[in-house]
Amino acid sequence: MAKRDYYEVLGLSRDADQSAVKDAFRKLALKFHPDRNKAADAEERFKEIAEAYRVLSDPQKRTEYDERGFDGVGAVHPEDIFGGIDFEDLFGGLGFDFGGGWTDRFSRRRPAGPPRGSSIEVDLHVALERVLNGGVEEVRVRRPVTCQRCQGGGAKAGTSPRPCDACTGSGRQVKTKRKGGVTVQHIQVCAACGGAGSIIDQPCEACQGSGRVDAEEVLSVSVPVGVEEGMVLRIPGHGMPSSEPGGIPGDLFVAVSTTSDPRFVRDGPDLWRTEELCVADAVLGTRREVPTLDGPAEVSIPPGTQPESILRLRGKGLPHFGGAKRGDLYLRLRVVVPESLSAPERKLYETLRELEQKAGSRRSR
Repeated sequence: MAKRDYYEVLGLSRDADQSAVKDAFRKLALKFHPDRNKAADAEERFKEIAEAYRVLSDPQKRTEYDERGFDGVGAVHPEDIFGGIDFEDLFGGLGFDFGGGWTDRFSRRRPAGPPRGSSIEVDLHVALERVLNGGVEEVRVRRPVTCQRCQGGGAKAGTSPRPCDACTGSGRQVKTKRKGGVTVQHIQVCAACGGAGSIIDQPCEACQGSGRVDAEEVLSVSVPVGVEEGMVLRIPGHGMPSSEPGGIPGDLFVAVSTTSDPRFVRDGPDLWRTEELCVADAVLGTRREVPTLDGPAEVSIPPGTQPESILRLRGKGLPHFGGAKRGDLYLRLRVVVPESLSAPERKLYETLRELEQKAGSRRSR
């Protein structure tokens, strides 16, 4: 696939200043970062956005790109992109942590030592009022944690695991043989200790020697104003424990979605509501009190309103994420035609039809 122009990717004009470049990247990165956006194309979109920012935020690279296009900047590798972006500087003020997770797979800074634990993802459903005002929500997470009685070692207090005799503590068994003048080694996990390198003769009673126990945590999650549908918030260190003692736990990712609301349907920062009108109100016009997130509001419905007309209440929607501007509330006006009529109503409608027929006859002359 042909690469898109970097300015097009960030939605910028070619004379945009560095502040505009930074703001555009921040907005798009918050939307498409794969740790927050689970859409199938989010990863590719984020790579494209990051590459464009990496070039346009560097004055020298930008000049070369402006003069010679992609040939001026050469091949851009993922390590070069993410290793040169200061996520803390860009997003620190918003209370998010872009370290770890997906970004670490492309960063030059890889953690040393025991492997990191895997991540956990949970769903959090919030009301529209929480999106409007932000605030704290609680999530419950049940996960294995390090056993405090044995400190994750798995052995009963006062005892220690002993080195495995079968593999001499390596956790591996190596079989060597020569074939056609070539020495071949076959390495496999030690069957005696399961690759642990040690054997526990007296397991801890609390965790039965596993070094882990299940525990439920109640965590407070700070939901930002204008949180977007499907956005994923990261809580470092509350994922699965490492597979090895001393390893860092993974992270907890909280996927935020909006609970169903009988009053409104959310569409990004905008809200939609259907208002039903009788025929008389559509013809003659009326005033109607409608709910908003800020309390009831009175709207004027003009005479001659057609079915499925839409009225807009500016600034009565949800806040845009990361900004003070609010979306709008749209009212879809649905005209309801009565299915049955009383005798007086039928008489009035018949009189109206006669009047319309006479008016149509006069107009045709």
